[in-house]
Amino acid sequence: MSGWKPGRGRGSSVTGVRKGLAKVEVALRWDPSLAGTPANDLDIVVAVYGAADLHGTPVHLVHFGSRSSDGTITLNRDSHTGQGFGFDEVMTIELDRMAPELRRVVVGVVIQAAGGADRPTKTFADIAGTGIRIREGHLDLAATDFESVPTSNAVTVGEFDRDESGIWSLDAHLRGFDTDPEEFTRIMGAAR
Repeated sequence: MSGWKPGRGRGSSVTGVRKGLAKVEVALRWDPSLAGTPANDLDIVVAVYGAADLHGTPVHLVHFGSRSSDGTITLNRDSHTGQGFGFDEVMTIELDRMAPELRRVVVGVVIQAAGGADRPTKTFADIAGTGIRIREGHLDLAATDFESVPTSNAVTVGEFDRDESGIWSLDAHLRGFDTDPEEFTRIMGAAR
């Protein structure tokens, strides 16, 4: 399942952009590491950009241990090991409550280094059972794994953009990075 798939139609790629979104959930899963090896710790990271700087410095940067200052992005579930059933980490993004000047939201995933080192020693090829899902209500907008970015240790998974009339849309795409988590938060929203 490398590349985005529609929620219900496995096997065909998502080709369109989903429009008119209000409140979405991003859910991430992965398998725990083997016994005796460093823990697999993945984190959802969300960067929100204002109209004045759509690709520069985020207005909000939300990840483990944080939420947006306006309360529109909340990490509901956080895992440091991938142990458990279903999705290990879940974040809610309330697009319809964001201030009008907030125009772009970039969603990413980063592998945290075991033991607090700056640079992760693992890539997505090293972590089994990965998957990410974006949904609104009970409708899966997109779902995929990280097989198409095996040598990366961070990835953007998609972005939400608000048009001039205030309508939010989703463009789901994978873009791999090989960088430390701090640098990833600086460059994840850069123009492609």
